[in-house]
Amino acid sequence: MKLHRSIGGVSHAILDYVFAILIAIAPRVVGFDGRQATWCYLFAVLMLALALLTQFRVVGFVSHGVVELVLALVLIVLPWAAGFWPGVLSRNFYVCMGVLMLALWALTDFRNVRSAGRAAAPKLTAPAERPPAP
Repeated sequence: MKLHRSIGGVSHAILDYVFAILIAIAPRVVGFDGRQATWCYLFAVLMLALALLTQFRVVGFVSHGVVELVLALVLIVLPWAAGFWPGVLSRNFYVCMGVLMLALWALTDFRNVRSAGRAAAPKLTAPAERPPAP
């Protein structure tokens, strides 16, 4: 079964900025601090930098997808790797954000295959001139 990648570049860019904002405000909204909050701020900066670098074409969209996949996997594993898994709020937040990022990654058309199958739009041409009436 082939996965339908239905999210294009513009929609993905908007969601990247939304994810960066959510990750940046999470420590205050969800209610955790310390190392968990520091990691959140670091991830927010990384996501924002990745989105901006991709928007200004410093990083290609396919490379963006690879980095985003790695970030999503790190978000999921980080509570156990960094030793703050007993914090239920932060652990659940990191795992949920990682799973959401994985879903976004899986549904995004990073290679622009989605639009390659579409027929080219017909070109509009000026109507042919009629010969003058006798």
